[in-house]
Amino acid sequence: MLLRRTLIALALAATAAAAAHAQPAAAPTPAASTNPRVIITTAVGAITVELAADKAPVTTANFLKYVDRKLFDGITFYRASKPPGQTTNDYGSIQGGLRDDVKKKLPPIKHESTLQTGLKHGDGTISMGRYAPGTAQADWVICVGDMSYLDATATDPGFAAFGHVTDGMPVVQQILGMPTDPNKGVGAMKGEILVNPVKIISIRRAPAAPAA
Repeated sequence: MLLRRTLIALALAATAAAAAHAQPAAAPTPAASTNPRVIITTAVGAITVELAADKAPVTTANFLKYVDRKLFDGITFYRASKPPGQTTNDYGSIQGGLRDDVKKKLPPIKHESTLQTGLKHGDGTISMGRYAPGTAQADWVICVGDMSYLDATATDPGFAAFGHVTDGMPVVQQILGMPTDPNKGVGAMKGEILVNPVKIISIRRAPAAPAA
């Protein structure tokens, strides 16, 4: 009888051990991003942006040069682009930068295609403004909604996405909804220049996230 009880106990222990071994392992905690973040402090609120240094290093480094030299202090969000007739603030883009201030502009940078970086123009994406590819300097847009038509294709170089908003999209949408002057702007910007551009007080690197 004692031998039988011992064998049963051993069998139950083995079954329990096998069941425990079969349990799926806990998913590893995702590593915190090491990409730099910046805080865009405007007259109507703050916007935090994570820059994709890992995927768009050239564009990110260029943006941070302006940030670290404080060349963006005092500039404005001057453009709000929405489809004609749209009355909501859930689709479009806002644009900020140095515009025509050539004294502060650094040399143009190499175009980093989204085909190369793997980034997409989704809600909250920050992307460089440009004329021809390779002319981008100091103007950039923040997307509201899916603007994948700005992505590169086999026949279109698209625009260089280089990060995304992590906090402050309501501020972006607020700026997008501000009145524009129907008579200002030329070409694609016609009617998209803000009546009252929104001052960007400063853009600074955000403190690094504490280690887990």
